[in-house]
Amino acid sequence: MISIASVRSKTRKAYNLAAQKYHDCFHNEMLEKEYDRRLLDSFAERFPRGSRLLDAGCGPSAHIGRYLFDKGLKVSGVDISDRCIEIARGLNPGMQFKREDIAKLSYGRSFFDGIVAYYSIIHTPKKLIGAIFDEFHRVLKPGGRLLAAVKAGTGEGLLTELLGIKTDIYFAFFTETEIEDYFKEAGFKLDFLERRNPYDFEIKNERVFAIGEKAR
Repeated sequence: MISIASVRSKTRKAYNLAAQKYHDCFHNEMLEKEYDRRLLDSFAERFPRGSRLLDAGCGPSAHIGRYLFDKGLKVSGVDISDRCIEIARGLNPGMQFKREDIAKLSYGRSFFDGIVAYYSIIHTPKKLIGAIFDEFHRVLKPGGRLLAAVKAGTGEGLLTELLGIKTDIYFAFFTETEIEDYFKEAGFKLDFLERRNPYDFEIKNERVFAIGEKAR
């Protein structure tokens, strides 16, 4: 039986190994993703300039958080990988970064105006993901908004490579119904749920995007 501690340990190790390759592969991907840019533009427009946002699972590039930071939002990034945080700090002056587990954040209640979780919940067993959404709900202000992105599908389990690097890492794929349930069970009002086809250069899974608001 896989424990959450072992899953977290494997995720940290995998991304410590793959951080530089991940950055090399994906740091410029937003230039080619018109759908994602439009979605993030719309999300950013919901917040006054200077609002505090969390990039939950920012990765080595923190390019999703940086995209929002460049629109005048105060973005902090967290990631479980030491190496990811090290690279992100070097690339993104003006942003704050911490190495943290997104299921056990050090921030106080109602600290953030918004959270973006771009493919960061996908390394957790589905039965444990509710705790992550509860934590997001805790650190968001009333009226705060959460944007989550995942890969569509039904499977989950332990894989033995990441970006061609031999290492164990857990992956989970999600249906729209599952994502809707996570939002609602954590106390979010879901107001956006959409699926898109993969771009030609992406891994061949559809993507699911959802946005919800914490009750005021």
